Amino acid sequence: MPLFAYKARATGGNPVAGVLEATDQRAAVDQLRQQRMVVLEINEKEPSLLDTIKKLPLFKPSIPAKEIVLFSRQLSTLVSAGVALVSGLNILAEQIQFKPFKAIVIKVKEDIEAGQPIAEALKKHPDAFTDLYVAMVRAGELGGILDVILERLSAYLESAEALRLKVKGAMMYPIVVSSIAALVTVFLLVGVIPTFKEIFSSFGAELPLPTRIVIGLSEALQHQWYAFVGVPVAAFFLFKRWLKTESGRKIFDTRILQLPLFGIMLRKVAVAKFTRTLGTLVKSGVPILQAMETVAQTAGNKVIEAAIMDARESIREGERIAEPLKRSGVFPPMVIQMISVGEETGNMDVMLHKIADFYDQEVEQSIKGLTSMIEPIVIVFMGILIGGIVVAMFVPMFELGNLASKQG
Repeated sequence: MPLFAYKARATGGNPVAGVLEATDQRAAVDQLRQQRMVVLEINEKEPSLLDTIKKLPLFKPSIPAKEIVLFSRQLSTLVSAGVALVSGLNILAEQIQFKPFKAIVIKVKEDIEAGQPIAEALKKHPDAFTDLYVAMVRAGELGGILDVILERLSAYLESAEALRLKVKGAMMYPIVVSSIAALVTVFLLVGVIPTFKEIFSSFGAELPLPTRIVIGLSEALQHQWYAFVGVPVAAFFLFKRWLKTESGRKIFDTRILQLPLFGIMLRKVAVAKFTRTLGTLVKSGVPILQAMETVAQTAGNKVIEAAIMDARESIREGERIAEPLKRSGVFPPMVIQMISVGEETGNMDVMLHKIADFYDQEVEQSIKGLTSMIEPIVIVFMGILIGGIVVAMFVPMFELGNLASKQG
């Protein structure tokens, strides 16, 4: 949106100057009037190079989950204590240290002061407040239980973040070890192998095949290093671009769920996320069709999303939840049975949270098992890679020693 530089007079008569975003000049004037300011001068401002750079996705800071959790808990406490929503947001804005999130909270407060519902004000900031968050807040507004909803949101976000960190932690070890192995390999090929090459050139005999391969890699890395850097970088960006396409994302999400070890764990993660999200929405009073749509949008996997949306259409036509989920073939039988029991007893939200708790434990066990398997595999791979280079360099030395002893 365009920027507008303005000069105005506040309610106390003090002059105020600043810059705001609006769709057009009339909308900018309306924003200022809603804040009880008398507009003296307003003009569209041309964005500077710095403003343009800041709007690039590369420079857009992400809002940490802990900031959202803390904000939700504190706002819940203030609302339940009888503090007006705008006053509560003003108090929290003064306490927030993370400047990008502080700016968002201030903007939300201003929109609410202008008469917008809190859900609509939050919806303008998808980088901080997800569709799930907005849907639950809207349900809390309509039901008059905003403080309760915010407390549930905090608990949900904490559980979701803990699950994400567990999966991230499982991936960290192999990534770190593989990176170290790659650095050591590059050091050997660039810093050590050229010395051995000069020694071998005086042998006057044909070198073994492994040695020739290693020396060839060393020369290529020294003289065509840009290819070793450029090809992986180009492949990475092409892969990301392919992932942004509908067909590419669907193919990738299908294949990743079919992986022998990681696929099983990722399926459990998806089930835990689905059940906890749906359970939280249902408990908060969000209609089931809207809840299913929100869960699908936050699934993070096109296969899971398609299964949930198909189930949603079947529910719209009058079916119960368990049957279309069973037909999708994505969810395990135990999940289907417990959801069916929840429908029969009217305790759907309780059953969904029990499933989520169970699968959180399953994910934790899977991560421990994967970590214990990955560690020796990565160490063996690192040993074979670096050890192979070392052996390839010393084989000619041994052959030279044997030749010298025979001649003696």
